[in-house]
Amino acid sequence: MNLLTKPILTLEDAKRVASAAEAEASKNGWRVVVAIVDDGGHLLYLQRNHETQFGSVETATMKAHAAVAFQRPTKSSEDAVLSGRLIHLALPGVIPAEGGVPLMRDGVVIGGLGISGVRSVQDGQVAAAGLAVL
Repeated sequence: MNLLTKPILTLEDAKRVASAAEAEASKNGWRVVVAIVDDGGHLLYLQRNHETQFGSVETATMKAHAAVAFQRPTKSSEDAVLSGRLIHLALPGVIPAEGGVPLMRDGVVIGGLGISGVRSVQDGQVAAAGLAVL
């Protein structure tokens, strides 16, 4: 029997990603929720600024989950909906708002990062900063 191996997202990795995302948010004076899920979409790490609205907790987590489930940034669905492809709204688990990105290592999705709390494009900017440390 020959078992396959794959890279994984560790808690330490998740904390580094979250720290970079939080630094970008803080630099801009934005209060956000940072959610990181594993490759199965299960929450691994969550960080919420004490002044951030609690509704962003679920939104950030759902963005991270969607990025893993569809193996692409949530901005893809946002762009599709804005261009009239409304079928994206009917797909289970789709969040058509920028701020969710898959986390990759060696071409393999190892998790997802979701940001929520500010405008969609700003969430995307914070997510890009977190993604950059991998």
